[in-house]
Amino acid sequence: MKYLAFCAALLMAGHANAADKVTLILDWFVNPDHGPIIIAQEKGYFADQGLEVEVIAPADPSDPPKLVAAGKADIAISYQPQLHLQIHEGLPLVRVGTLVSTPLNCLLVKADGAIKSVADLKGKKIGYSVAGVEEAVLGAMFKPHGFGLDDVELINVNWSLSPAVMSGQVDAVIGAFRNFELNQMDIEGVPGRCFYPEEEGLPAYDELIYVMKSDAVDKDMMTRFLAATELAVQYMVNHPRESRDIFISTSKELDDELNRRAWDDTLPRFALRPAALDAGRYARFEAFLKDVDLVPSINPVSDIAIDVTAK
Repeated sequence: MKYLAFCAALLMAGHANAADKVTLILDWFVNPDHGPIIIAQEKGYFADQGLEVEVIAPADPSDPPKLVAAGKADIAISYQPQLHLQIHEGLPLVRVGTLVSTPLNCLLVKADGAIKSVADLKGKKIGYSVAGVEEAVLGAMFKPHGFGLDDVELINVNWSLSPAVMSGQVDAVIGAFRNFELNQMDIEGVPGRCFYPEEEGLPAYDELIYVMKSDAVDKDMMTRFLAATELAVQYMVNHPRESRDIFISTSKELDDELNRRAWDDTLPRFALRPAALDAGRYARFEAFLKDVDLVPSINPVSDIAIDVTAK
């Protein structure tokens, strides 16, 4: 009997020590925006929380939220503005944490070009990649200057944002990330300049967020996941160069000037408290989308975002 009890204890200990497997789908290929995830992986913070996290880069950046909604992955990185629209479209998603807590999107022009203010864009060509939210962003930025979307020519440049500006194909692009495209243009010798939506009438929002299927949220697992990424951000802030070196060492493709610059520019934008929820921020953005007729009604914040650590 003592032997059987001993074996049972060993089996129970094995189960207790087994890591929970988690599938995380990124919004795009690995880049400095994902710093806390990679650092948490490399520093063993996920393992310390009993998690085995599989990080997957999507073939199509529009796929991650759909895969999570279909139950084919546990967590996806997405964007607050898109989340509001996706919920209205019927996707069963909810925000469960924050990765980058400030906007990264900007309206990008050449620094030495003719566009000195947003008002100068009336009658000009503007490139974009994703219809819907980006058009609403432009409309909100134009409104204080007395014109609207009908007063510009919108051109879909796919994901070729900074090249479209540098080549003169368009006068500006919306959807450029200030931590990447600005650095890319500077490295190419054609400096850019950003007009920031949150300074031009748009409500502030969380750029990158973690989403889960709304009827399958594992609060315990997600609390541990966010605890690990919070430790990672703390390490990154305290040790910016060491953490950058760890990040770059994980792939040859990351070891270049653009990624080093982007790391430095993204560092102050990561959520220091990734589980914390600013309910007012989500309420304001939902109301904004209703005001610009992108959504038919206003959902309560509880249907959009939750704090998984709340009791």
